[in-house]
Amino acid sequence: MTTTTADNADAVTTAAWRTVDRTPLSDDTVSRIDRWWRAANYLSVGQIYLLDNPLLRTPLAREDVKPRLLGHWGTTPGLNFLYAHLNRVIKEREQSTIYLTGPGHGGPGLVANAYLDGTYSEIYSDITADAEGMRRLFRQFSFPGGIPSHVAPETPGSIHEGGELGYALSHAYGAAFDNPDLLVATVIGDGEAETGALATGWHSNKLCNPAKDGVVLPILHLNGYKIANPTVLARIPEEELRSLMVGYGHKPYFFEVPDDAPDPAAPDDAHADAHRRFAALLDDVLNDIADIKARAAGGDDSRPAWPMIVFRTPKGWTGPDHIDGKKTTGSWRAHQVPLSNARDTAEHLGVLADWLASYRAEELFDDNGTLLPDIAELAPPGQLRMSDTPYANGGLLLKDLRLPDFREFAVDVPAPGATIAEATRVLGQWLTEVVRLNPDNFRIFGPDETASNRLQAVFDGTDKQWNAELIGPEVDEHLARVGRVVEMLSEHQCQGWLEGYLLTGRHGLFNCYEAFIHIIDSMFNQHAKWLKVTNHIPWRRPIASLNYLLSSHVWRQDHNGFSHQDPGFIDHVVNKSADVVRVYLPPDANTLLSTYDHCLRSRQYVNVVVSGKQPAPNFLTMEQAVAHCTRGLGIWEWAGSEVLGTDPDVVIAAAGDVPTLEALAAVDLLRIHLPDLKVRFVNVVDLMRLQDNTEHPHGLTSDAFDMIFTTEKPIIFAYHGYPWLIHRLTYRRTGHANLHVRGYKEEGTTTTPFDMVMLNDLDRYHLVMDVIDRVPSLGSRCATLRQQMADKRIAAREYTRSHGDDIPEVKDWVWPAARKLGVEAAGTSDTGGDNE
Repeated sequence: MTTTTADNADAVTTAAWRTVDRTPLSDDTVSRIDRWWRAANYLSVGQIYLLDNPLLRTPLAREDVKPRLLGHWGTTPGLNFLYAHLNRVIKEREQSTIYLTGPGHGGPGLVANAYLDGTYSEIYSDITADAEGMRRLFRQFSFPGGIPSHVAPETPGSIHEGGELGYALSHAYGAAFDNPDLLVATVIGDGEAETGALATGWHSNKLCNPAKDGVVLPILHLNGYKIANPTVLARIPEEELRSLMVGYGHKPYFFEVPDDAPDPAAPDDAHADAHRRFAALLDDVLNDIADIKARAAGGDDSRPAWPMIVFRTPKGWTGPDHIDGKKTTGSWRAHQVPLSNARDTAEHLGVLADWLASYRAEELFDDNGTLLPDIAELAPPGQLRMSDTPYANGGLLLKDLRLPDFREFAVDVPAPGATIAEATRVLGQWLTEVVRLNPDNFRIFGPDETASNRLQAVFDGTDKQWNAELIGPEVDEHLARVGRVVEMLSEHQCQGWLEGYLLTGRHGLFNCYEAFIHIIDSMFNQHAKWLKVTNHIPWRRPIASLNYLLSSHVWRQDHNGFSHQDPGFIDHVVNKSADVVRVYLPPDANTLLSTYDHCLRSRQYVNVVVSGKQPAPNFLTMEQAVAHCTRGLGIWEWAGSEVLGTDPDVVIAAAGDVPTLEALAAVDLLRIHLPDLKVRFVNVVDLMRLQDNTEHPHGLTSDAFDMIFTTEKPIIFAYHGYPWLIHRLTYRRTGHANLHVRGYKEEGTTTTPFDMVMLNDLDRYHLVMDVIDRVPSLGSRCATLRQQMADKRIAAREYTRSHGDDIPEVKDWVWPAARKLGVEAAGTSDTGGDNE
């Protein structure tokens, strides 16, 4: 092991990546690799088609075939070929490796290989390494009560499903960050290569340090076709493809198996040439990587041209060449289930029988159905098996973060509203210490917005990792070869990196503009589903939560305008399993600190935290903030005017920093104009507390909810996002009919902050009008006050049109307790500079 220090980073240890002599494979090794490959292909076909008779001990019958045929065959034989060859080099070099497969649903291949190397039977004891276990292996695949057709959480060795395409490289680099000993062999389907996320993912190599991080080996699997069309990269000249890969910063190695490759029934030596050629290429690639690692360990911090492999094989390789007279192998027809009606005719049943027989299972498994020992020897030992690597079960490697006491970063609050802070800037000061205390298992990811979202204090403790060219400190602020912040103007990459980082046992957060987090909606879906499934898989260990910090939010995107105003990610998140999702809306700096400390300590969740970055009042002391965040919601006694021991006349509730500010300002107006009105003020920081406890673990019981919100009194709710979500969360509550929610209703433009809330009827004047409209005792006796509030809105609107700013009455407003201390308002104007 060697050690190097770079760019003021702590000393990092790099792997003793081995260079081996490039010698031709022995005939025994070639035979072992080929038979492993044949066995994996046989098991893959069996999973797609067979319900019984796994070793064809009797002639294949109609009842042996599944009634519903599901799965993807076309990419699977290539994945199996790569797995077999990686086994050899892992064993020879003792190289920790994780295998990510991006192309389509290559599930049968990864399940087959995990079964061959023994991990599957170790984890699932009923899937034994014999004929009965093989029957169960086949039966469960894409079958009710069984396993999915893709590389799902149930598959040992997986962290990447490969169902939704585009994220193989971002997940791979996330796994490689801070894992200097790890090789991430990443297969990229040529269909997947057409996605925008994957095309951008090639640039991740500019943010990967050759000494401190692991190595991603991209393998572009060109088998020519998608579901029904050819793929772009398979239909361009080789030199054009080579230039593309070189342009991405890679050194491409090309391997091709022609479309007229021998079928599996041919003698063993028919495939020997392909095995020998690929083995030599793979040795060259890994020796090249070992040389790069050695140079980096010696202090060379320049960005290398990392190797990648272009792996061209026929679609559905080793399958039937023609079915019903139509070209199958080497065409799009092999993509999914090429023989989709295997039960319908004797002819089709015969095609399937011949296909299975072509792998000569009797040469691969003994009479009991167990893989022959000399073939099994190809598998690496123990946790070097790709299906048993702890990197693919990140909870096994997870260490608790060392977290500084967030209370030491509290802002002083001598009275509610008496101090002003930028909440995310305060959080950034705490995160600086989190970074310092966790130099190799915590990272912050963001699309060029870490400073924009006011987290720039972290740059006092770390730099942004940057392994492309450096110009100099006069221009390149906080760029370095080693850093804990990773930024790239692609939300897809940030999400994918963080997912890969978490799934391999580390911690992190993703900060983003609220409106543009929608870009990764479907990626969030996949991760949330992964967490939900792994909650019910005993051998999967919990991983650190995926933490979002959404700032530059809807109510303070007045300068960027309508395109930047969308709080709907919360709605999207709440659709997912209640066991997985959490949503927090801290109203000030101290509650944000308390909330994020909780989030970084949590496991197996997706935590969405929405917090503004602009100067805003602080309402709670740290002691109060901790208590409030622990409750999730609560009555702010100091804000209300109810009489102890009696019910209020109205409940005013708020969730979110700007809604809290407007709701408190409305309460202040009510105190002035209607001093006898009994107001209860409720603030919600944990949004899921609103849901019934039978629907969400954080939900309040019906009795607790009714006690806080009452069963009969009107509730005026000022909410950060789309108002209908609050109705959805509370529809079972006794007093739901009394609930009136104000929030964002898709009205926005480039305007002043207060005009933004007026456009959506969330402003203080409109909230007062809502109270008058809904408290029966007010009615017509408050008609004049209601008209005054409406006139205030007109005057405020006119002022913005004349002065380009908000009225002083709004800009200078502070809570009464702060006024008594002579506190000046923070104002509501953005301090600028946030165009993405």
